[in-house]
Amino acid sequence: MSAPFILASASPRRLALLAQIGIAPAEVISADIDETPLKNELPHFYAARVAREKALAVAAQHPDAVVLAADTVVACGRRILPKAEDEKTARKCLTLLSGKRHRVYTAVCIIAGGKTREKTVMTQVKFSRLSPQQISAYIATNEWHGKAGGYAIQGEAAAFIPSINGSFSNVVGLPLAEVASMLTAHNITRETHGSAR
Repeated sequence: MSAPFILASASPRRLALLAQIGIAPAEVISADIDETPLKNELPHFYAARVAREKALAVAAQHPDAVVLAADTVVACGRRILPKAEDEKTARKCLTLLSGKRHRVYTAVCIIAGGKTREKTVMTQVKFSRLSPQQISAYIATNEWHGKAGGYAIQGEAAAFIPSINGSFSNVVGLPLAEVASMLTAHNITRETHGSAR
């Protein structure tokens, strides 16, 4: 019998992405950790550290499980953009991203049997130049709430993005090709975990 698969994330987007490739975790557990960036911490190092700490926190309580955690970071240069929890933050993020290219990093950490596997994937996203009216109209949708960088590429913000270089699902919250490969190494496939929920 294969080990139970736990998604260490409260993100409904990650659960939906896994479902897209036919994988359903036995449990979804949110890891309660401090996600404050360290001083001068680079975005990709921050994403990897937070994903690892999430996985470790849940794996400590479920040592017999296969635990997957992830963290997605929107970065403008060396700057880590926050998750937008209010309109002011969302507007600030969108104004900063307007007319520029930025990078989105998702770090994935899987812990199973005391062993850790990690991977960080980067996607470059190009934003059109946004008028104040476009930003205000997007703010009114409220889909930015809780999103890193203040936007959801899978939602209405798609209208602002003429091109991306890399994995689309990575920007949403999980690089699916890489995750599928990592899970297969732990015998977690569509066949074994496709109907757990």
